[in-house]
Amino acid sequence: MSSARTSGLFWRALLAFLALPAIVAFLVPWLLVPSAAHFRVGALSVLAVGACLLLWCVRDFYVAGRGTLAPWAPPQHLVTVGLYRVSRNPMYVAVLIILVGWALGSRSIALWLYAAAVALAFHVRVVAYEEAWLTRTFGADWLAYRAHVPRWLGRSSIIRHSPTTIRRADEG
Repeated sequence: MSSARTSGLFWRALLAFLALPAIVAFLVPWLLVPSAAHFRVGALSVLAVGACLLLWCVRDFYVAGRGTLAPWAPPQHLVTVGLYRVSRNPMYVAVLIILVGWALGSRSIALWLYAAAVALAFHVRVVAYEEAWLTRTFGADWLAYRAHVPRWLGRSSIIRHSPTTIRRADEG
């Protein structure tokens, strides 16, 4: 990939991060924290874990997928590395962990309700749109990946993959 193209992809990835998860996971919760709330410092560890997981996922979209998390510049390759080996949607899981950190830290019912609404919205988006798009775009590779990795969290199914095959680690 050329330097100019890589640079352009980097800026699109950064813009997508700032436009999407940064607003949902950081700006909106910050605005919802009651002004009189004393934020529990212990909840910062939950926020930090979620933020690290989110950045890991964004990096994998950029490096392995050659795209961004935004619908206007999606990955060109099916991303099945890193956290995508244990969840088909680890970026959404990471955002929800961040929201739980906000809710725990502020002890705000509004933030718990916001987190629940975001979780529901993520689920509807994944089921109603993203999975159909992935089927159309990546075909058999997506179907094999989907068969071995849970949508959210659940059964452990660490996978090994090559560009043309995806199989469970315990399948040899």
